[in-house]
Amino acid sequence: MFTRMKEDINSVFDRDPAARTTFEVLLNYPGLHAIWVHRLSHRLWRADWKLLARTISTFSRWLTGIEIHPGARLGRRFFIDHGMGVVIGETAEIGNDVTLYHGVTLGGTSWNAGKRHPTLEDNVVIGAGAQVLGPITIGKGGKVGSNSVVVKNLPENATAVGIPARIVNSKSNNGNSLLDANSGEKLNGDVDKESRDEAAKKFGFDAYAVSADSPDPVAKAIGRLLDHMHLMDDKVANLCKEVNRLGGDVCSKDLPELRVGEFVEDEKAAAKHREKIVESFDPEI
Repeated sequence: MFTRMKEDINSVFDRDPAARTTFEVLLNYPGLHAIWVHRLSHRLWRADWKLLARTISTFSRWLTGIEIHPGARLGRRFFIDHGMGVVIGETAEIGNDVTLYHGVTLGGTSWNAGKRHPTLEDNVVIGAGAQVLGPITIGKGGKVGSNSVVVKNLPENATAVGIPARIVNSKSNNGNSLLDANSGEKLNGDVDKESRDEAAKKFGFDAYAVSADSPDPVAKAIGRLLDHMHLMDDKVANLCKEVNRLGGDVCSKDLPELRVGEFVEDEKAAAKHREKIVESFDPEI
């Protein structure tokens, strides 16, 4: 028991630079207190002292602001940072070296008995306010961004953000491509930087430098759309070349060059025009 407690205290020092002394950790880390009380309530739960286990769990919730059902299974060196508002359901299973931040919910999506809460494998990190729902599995080394909602399995070493959460990193630690949890497609790490830079020059879209591991799903979607445009443009150019080689006369005019600045200037002009319309509006009418 004391070995486990020492591990828990050391895990605080490993993952929170604000921790300074052991005495400070013992007094001021409600996540630690909640885990220790849970170990007692979990033993009582398994011994079929269900009411007493739930009562102790409720007392812990009142004391720490963290609700852990006594039926939940917690691994070693589990760390809850800040902790307020964390909810861990009855059939949740948490591996070793997992970190949760405040406001995290490991909840269910069904009222049916049985496994209905998530399983977090080793070294998982769940950001503040994230909701991980249903009998899903977050693979080893997985990360969930703050305020994300995860309702599907997450593979090992993947990072997911958004509502619903989508995978945003392109490769696992071993260099293999990951699959998008929602679509099953390869993530967009298949377009190299040179190709994207070339397309950026061609389209005059200087903001096209969307990295393959961008944490913004919208930026990734725009990047994929522009990759598709660039590919189609190349295919049309090749088709025109072959038609001309066979005696045709197509694609003789160059496409106008796009510049982001042009759109910005147009928007400024439109804004000035709108201001003039507002100024000319007679409030008496």
